[in-house]
Amino acid sequence: MALAPALGLAVAFAASSGAQPRELADLVIVNGRVYTGADGVAADAVATKGERIVAVGTRATVDALKGPATIVVDAKGASVLPGFDDSHVHFLSGAQSLAELDLSGARTLDEVQQKIRAFAAANPSAAWIRGRGWNYGPFPGGLPTTAQLDAAVADRPAALVCFDGHSTWVNSKALAAAGISTSTADPPNGAITRVGRTSEPEGLLKESAQALVRKVMPQPTKAEQRKALSAGIARAHQLGVTSIQNASGNAEEFEIYEEARAAGELPLRVYSSLSVSPGFSEADADRFDEIRRKVKGDERFKTGAVKLLVDGVIETNTAVMLAPYVNDPATSGVPNYPAPELDRIVRLLDSRGWQIFVHAIGDGGVRMTLDAFERAAKANPAPARGRRHRVEHLETIDLADVPRFGALGVIASMQPPHTRLMNNPEPKGQWAGNIGPDRQARGWMWKGIAEGGGRLAFGSDWPVASLDPLLGIWVGLNRIGHRDVPSQRLTLAQMIDGYTSGAAYASFDEDRKGRLATGLLADMIVLDRDIFEPPPAGPDDVHVAVTIVGGQVVYRRAASQAR
Repeated sequence: MALAPALGLAVAFAASSGAQPRELADLVIVNGRVYTGADGVAADAVATKGERIVAVGTRATVDALKGPATIVVDAKGASVLPGFDDSHVHFLSGAQSLAELDLSGARTLDEVQQKIRAFAAANPSAAWIRGRGWNYGPFPGGLPTTAQLDAAVADRPAALVCFDGHSTWVNSKALAAAGISTSTADPPNGAITRVGRTSEPEGLLKESAQALVRKVMPQPTKAEQRKALSAGIARAHQLGVTSIQNASGNAEEFEIYEEARAAGELPLRVYSSLSVSPGFSEADADRFDEIRRKVKGDERFKTGAVKLLVDGVIETNTAVMLAPYVNDPATSGVPNYPAPELDRIVRLLDSRGWQIFVHAIGDGGVRMTLDAFERAAKANPAPARGRRHRVEHLETIDLADVPRFGALGVIASMQPPHTRLMNNPEPKGQWAGNIGPDRQARGWMWKGIAEGGGRLAFGSDWPVASLDPLLGIWVGLNRIGHRDVPSQRLTLAQMIDGYTSGAAYASFDEDRKGRLATGLLADMIVLDRDIFEPPPAGPDDVHVAVTIVGGQVVYRRAASQAR
């Protein structure tokens, strides 16, 4: 498809001249600062044919491949990068959240409540008020209450998910709809907050307790999910995301992707995991194997990974720590799996060739996970494709465990937007306050892991955080040192690699994408300026101008958005 000029990016049909090569390019990008992802390779032009790159090099090399129907994108000196690959995302959930109430950025209780009232008024026919994104800061005492939500919406149930996805704030109508009362027991690995020392529900459902209300909420139809998926893909393309790695999934969700692929409506590359729950058995593993067998893995959709949650989050004291929390010395968090049970499940899945993602946020959860991976490697022969097991998030880590990533071949999958508080010399809030300065200083130690031979893969955790990789890159570039821990700041090239070649390696795709090289998939982005000279000075300093998936232009930034 042709691309109209925008942001100084000239796009036109090229005129042919001279002798024609045997195979002409479908699309070329010229006059760019091409970051190939390969050390020492400099280029200013790229050519594609079909879904593949056929040339990366000089303008003269690429000009020889132009024909009368070749689409030409003139980058005007802007950076050309491999397409971003989000290594940790809850994509369908994020896509559905685009039509829900967004509470991110609300700084006071009054602002939170005003946003809820406005959304409820704008959606009078909605049976439930659904949304997410609230943080703990606006609430006196740190946790929201039923009364506070009732004051904003009382005429129908409301369920609002915390920014981290690990708690849901509900009003009285929602508690009643779910049958949650003084006699309702906390489910395993979950908790219902209570009023003072009473058993009266306070309206915050932590971890697995969220399922108590989710099971009574209206579920989207398949058509609604397909519509949301299309909206999510459009958002991804706007941000230069050409591939995603789903950190949660099930057979029903797989059907949504499979149907979109069959209809030719999946202009995004998806690698999705299946979610594991406590008590996972041999029969469950057989069922997972059958799902994997049925998925016709191709360039657009594949599986091969599973996801476990070892712990929760630091803000609610549910992440597993090696030592007690500063704010509550009575607990160090309770793991979702006792160590022997985690070892059993990891060993079982490893023996069947699954790649294993483990959500482990606290330093105790990270150690449990590394121990389980190490024991599985000793018990089972390596699968043909290798292991590449992953720890997801690892928000704080004991220094003794940093070199284990390289030694064990474990990937550190982290989300730079989460690290924004590490750009403050004195981080505030529940995350920093709950664990204290020593453990806070060991947050997100990506540079230490990389220097120890570990692999990094970057993502967003959308909708928990922004899907925008350029925001994540800017956050990473502005990290500062803390206490006695060496600075974890990475270079711009390292940050880009985490979202491209590093992410591709994390999904066994390094031989088909993540770099710009002949024979690889033609997934690329053109920015609206050269990101290297100078590096971005602010989170909104550089944007995606053009996104290309499989040699097809799928997004262009409108001229009205030009600076």
